[in-house]
Amino acid sequence: MPAGMKPLEKFLKKQTTALTRAGGFVGGVADKAGGGTGASRRRASLSRVVPFFRETSPESGQAREVFSPDSEDPPSWPSATGTGLVSVPSSANGSGSGSGSGSGGGDVRSPSLSSDEQSSEASLITESSSSGGGGGTPLPPDTPDNLTLAVLDSVAGRRHAHCKETLLDDFMLTHPIFLTADRFQQVLLQQFSLETEAKEGEVGGREAEWERRKAGGGGGGEEERRDGETEVESDGAMDEAERKQAVLNVAFRYLDTYRELLQEEGERSNSFPKELYLCAVQELSRYPELVEDVLKLQRWTEILHCPSEEEKESRKKQVRPLFRHFRRIDACLQPREAFRGSDEIFCRVYTPDHSYVTIRSRLSCRVGEILALVREKLQYSEDQPVLPGHLILVAVTSAGEKAVFRPSDEAVFTTLGVNTHLFACEPSELDSLLPLPEEIHWTPGDSKLHDMSAEEVANQLVVFDWELFSCVHEVEFVCYVFHGEQSRWRPLNLELVLQRCSEVQHWVATEILQCQSLPKRIQLLRKFIKIAALCKQQQDLLSFLAVVLGLDNPAVSRLRLTWEGLPGKFRKQFQQFESIADPSRNHKSYRDLMTSLRPPLIPFTPLLLKDLTFLHESCKTFHGELVNFEKMHKVAEMVRIIRRYRSSQLAMDTETSPSHLQTKAYVRQLQVIDNQNLLFDMSCKLEPKDT
Repeated sequence: MPAGMKPLEKFLKKQTTALTRAGGFVGGVADKAGGGTGASRRRASLSRVVPFFRETSPESGQAREVFSPDSEDPPSWPSATGTGLVSVPSSANGSGSGSGSGSGGGDVRSPSLSSDEQSSEASLITESSSSGGGGGTPLPPDTPDNLTLAVLDSVAGRRHAHCKETLLDDFMLTHPIFLTADRFQQVLLQQFSLETEAKEGEVGGREAEWERRKAGGGGGGEEERRDGETEVESDGAMDEAERKQAVLNVAFRYLDTYRELLQEEGERSNSFPKELYLCAVQELSRYPELVEDVLKLQRWTEILHCPSEEEKESRKKQVRPLFRHFRRIDACLQPREAFRGSDEIFCRVYTPDHSYVTIRSRLSCRVGEILALVREKLQYSEDQPVLPGHLILVAVTSAGEKAVFRPSDEAVFTTLGVNTHLFACEPSELDSLLPLPEEIHWTPGDSKLHDMSAEEVANQLVVFDWELFSCVHEVEFVCYVFHGEQSRWRPLNLELVLQRCSEVQHWVATEILQCQSLPKRIQLLRKFIKIAALCKQQQDLLSFLAVVLGLDNPAVSRLRLTWEGLPGKFRKQFQQFESIADPSRNHKSYRDLMTSLRPPLIPFTPLLLKDLTFLHESCKTFHGELVNFEKMHKVAEMVRIIRRYRSSQLAMDTETSPSHLQTKAYVRQLQVIDNQNLLFDMSCKLEPKDT
């Protein structure tokens, strides 16, 4: 197993191995990660959600025989009738028996979910399909360019008209997986400028028919001939106009779906609406019905080139704070906005002697650029009399684990763990790197949480989680899982949500283990259970499960005296919460809870990524030059489920009292210990093993 593999990948690799032994698929996330630390490091922020992924149930059924992505034989591709090779993991797959049907072979299921349990998961995707305009029939496998043409035909109403909206949505959400944005834009421009070849063909056919009838004495005078040509010319003009309007409609959907991401790319992407606009202007004299579309295209070029005043104002901030980069209380209290790669942040980069330089850097900049800024700072540092040689950038966790970045790695700031710091050093100094002293030592003391109400803390957790979850572009979920094939856009905001999940878990353990008084520790335990209950009540399952997993931390769960002092009502309530977090039968309890909730809600994001990852790894995206569009349809269905979670706005009553602002600042700047060994040592000092 590669050294850089992260816990989510280990979890999937373990399940993959079990399926392989049972005759199932082979291959895993680690194989897709590119073999280097840079690719696999994208999942670093999942490092503390592993307990939720750990399969402990002995009830898991026998893995079924399915198509192996690594086999030499061609797969049984899904037919147009929807008999598919791929079936989504149970969180997004509603129907189907345990065995495969038709030519598609066996259904690919999440490994630990047996066939008699699949039915209980049916309502989620069924409801999503019914509310999203119907599931539709996925396209049969084809080349990327031909799939683009099929979507254009669908929009023009010639083919697949019964599932036009779903098909267009499938394509928009997943096309970067199999078709680069540059190639997609090129195909649209070509199709818009393409003259109708059918017109010439039909005219030629009618010429031949007229000549044949004339030679055979079957009539067909000159007037009939002219009428036939006029009809073909009229039909051809209509077909051309429909085709051009279809291209423009697809282009508008593309621009609307990727607006924020395209604005980030500047001239690289803004040339596309410009070129399409110029082509459309030239066609106005022939197709006056395109005038509204041309005006719309003009507005799009202005939107991508000239951001609105509100967007300009929001980007005037000098520093966009990450979780551990808050410098002022007013910045901490501002509502969160979506991160973009061009946003600038301040970051400390340490040297082996624990001195540091502060650099100002774009969030998406490459490691090579970061090292250049560090070298420039060190040149003028009095503490650095000798200019360092070749520098490398290393992430060092509080437990002393090290990960070396490659110079080409980008956007590394959002991939760091809760208490992970960046070090710049020469390769020979790598082994001597140590965590910061404050990450190794701890100071016991009473928690500020004692003076805060559980209601206020829960409300602030929910509000902050909703802000973070709302900032995640739905395409980021696809980019995160398919990062090996899609690297154009970085899932910056999604990685921050995963960091938050890890941070809340360690916050729970830190607060309890720093408390030296047994009665106060019991009070904290009660307060955290109440906070979890309130988060669940407000449908924030991210913080709800993060708190539950924090209380389930081995360093906390071993505190026998503390748990025995907990009133029976709270112990019973926590047992119910543990059953929801139980991973057995593919998290059936959690999934049952999700089906009973209505939007708006905040899901446990790591499990969404687990399901998407399993769907990705269970079957090939390509076979030769053909794209498995059934798989793309299933991926898009899962993204539509996420869209449904945010289909209505979360409304929360907010106050501006001093205590409210104090609680808000506390919740958004959690101070945590994420070194599990240190947490366990703290636990043993509170209650030694022999007590």
